[in-house]
Amino acid sequence: MANSKITVIGAGSVGSTTAFALALKNIANEIVLIDIRETKAMGEALDIHQGTPLFKEPVNVYAGNYESAAGSDIVVITSGMPRKPGQTRIDLAQTNVDIIREVAPQIVKSCPDATYIIVSNPVDILTYVFLKLTGLPENRVLGSGTLLDTARLRARISEYLAVSQRNVHAYVFGEHGDTSFIPWSIAEISTINIADYKDRIKVNNSIMVDLDCAEIDEYMRSSGAKIIKRKGCTNYAIAVSVCGICECLKGGVNAVATVSTMLHGEYGVEDVCLSLPVLLGNGKVQGRILPKLTDEELQKLHTSANALKNVISQLTI
Repeated sequence: MANSKITVIGAGSVGSTTAFALALKNIANEIVLIDIRETKAMGEALDIHQGTPLFKEPVNVYAGNYESAAGSDIVVITSGMPRKPGQTRIDLAQTNVDIIREVAPQIVKSCPDATYIIVSNPVDILTYVFLKLTGLPENRVLGSGTLLDTARLRARISEYLAVSQRNVHAYVFGEHGDTSFIPWSIAEISTINIADYKDRIKVNNSIMVDLDCAEIDEYMRSSGAKIIKRKGCTNYAIAVSVCGICECLKGGVNAVATVSTMLHGEYGVEDVCLSLPVLLGNGKVQGRILPKLTDEELQKLHTSANALKNVISQLTI
């Protein structure tokens, strides 16, 4: 593997798990973990580092400061206050905006040429704020967006239909939050529109059950809150999602992921960050895919955009 360096800012549950997943999957051969709590970052980095002799490929994992991040290809920002049980992502907005305001100038000074992945919540708002604060090219700043929501959606659909999750092509658009939505009109199982699955998919010795779209939507929408209620945080699935984004960025062929980027008139939406299918490759955002949506789906997209703009208008950036 060619030399590759990724910095993770924030050594909490999400940041430390992301650093571990990046190392385990050998996505980079140098991983820096930064946190305002230096001893926490040192402990997490040392714990990961001591497992690396058992990896297939050598990985150098260590704690550092902003200067240590210099030369990073990708910077992942997970720092911020976590969401508490019963708390919405939007409730976190101003607190985590203030944290981003402190982090952004310091990390960009050390890594002016890196591509940035914002993971902290509310991710769409913080991606927007990061862009406005730094003035970086928009093709080098993205949020983890609804990629995790999309994974949850596909997992649930695959359970209903007894097919591999890899053959489920369905997405979650909009905000990573309450106004996200599933554009069912473009959902497919392999090449079959999901509306026709009963007529077109035949599984031996199996009866196709009715697809309960409302239940699937609720499963996708409520999963994060349920996990937080049960264990206090979400960390494993989001860490894998971030790894997936990094793998897409490092690929030489454009790959599709539902991540949050700045819109400029797509579907009549502009000056807000939210998730649509985006093309990632060769280290940056290469473009986006704009499927044909129904009038109802377009309305939901505008509702999501307006909800985010309403929050942004109330923030001190």
